[in-house]
Amino acid sequence: MTMPTPDATGASDDAAPELAGAPMSAALFSAARAHRITAANLLRDTGLYAGQELLMMRLWQEGEQRQADLIKTLGLDPSTVTKMLKRLEQSGFVTRAPSATDRRAVTVRPTRAGQALRERVEQAWRELEEATTAGLTREERAVAMRLLGRITENLTAS
Repeated sequence: MTMPTPDATGASDDAAPELAGAPMSAALFSAARAHRITAANLLRDTGLYAGQELLMMRLWQEGEQRQADLIKTLGLDPSTVTKMLKRLEQSGFVTRAPSATDRRAVTVRPTRAGQALRERVEQAWRELEEATTAGLTREERAVAMRLLGRITENLTAS
């Protein structure tokens, strides 16, 4: 798997342009893109697309749940989750059914085939974590986690 090669400034050939003097935004864009590409490559043999594993992880951890709750938990647009669920259902990884207690709600649960993906997806995420943090000391990892948390807070504060 090839990754973008940063130059002396930390930029890479496929990095976002530093428009309007926004080097942090460009660096975050580039890192997020590389992370997503690496995740997609690691998930390729599972039959899942990058992002779908997050939904499956929620189902594995929490069990059957309402589609509305998945949308809220994942923080994604409802149409995105609906499309994701449709693809997962077509692949045989989840089932959707009307809720037994709320006729307006749809519940989602993993199928046996969906459950069978769990170990491979967890292994892919362990490999993704190793690739993401390669060469960082324990202290650098802690600083990165703290800074990314702060950036997330900054971007989600309203």
